[in-house]
Amino acid sequence: MQTQFSSLELRQAFSSFPTGVTVITGLHSDMKPVGITVSSFNTVSLSPPLILWSIGKQSDLKSCFSVRQRQLIHVLEASQKDLALIFAKQIKKDILDLNHSINSSGLYQLANCAAYYECETVAVHEGGDHQIIVARVLAIEYDPELQPLLFAHSQFTQLAFDPAGSL
Repeated sequence: MQTQFSSLELRQAFSSFPTGVTVITGLHSDMKPVGITVSSFNTVSLSPPLILWSIGKQSDLKSCFSVRQRQLIHVLEASQKDLALIFAKQIKKDILDLNHSINSSGLYQLANCAAYYECETVAVHEGGDHQIIVARVLAIEYDPELQPLLFAHSQFTQLAFDPAGSL
């Protein structure tokens, strides 16, 4: 095993692990909707229902997700690569022009995602150059017929199902 490695080499090694792709929306202090593409989403606990994700310490949006702030996590559907790129700021587009609705909590909800988790931040932890957001799941919505968008080896991909491999 390699004990000396660059940040680039570590990033490439990390990309060997496929992740789902999420967009997380919240509200800025001026009540304008904000969103960010996140692949660090992970489940933590069923009881209480907790998730975690991380945001760069340099992000202008980190204050939008502090303790007691609500957020809506969107698990992107396999065809929603452009949404991932828009919220990663790689494609310029006003997010208000995207197909969306406003949910009962006032959060921006993108249309046709594979799943949604409305959450409230319960803790923020330091983690190197990121902050780790721990949030309690308050409400869910999902469509088991939709396939999630995945990210591996620095590219978008999707699942290839093997019916014999089902649990």
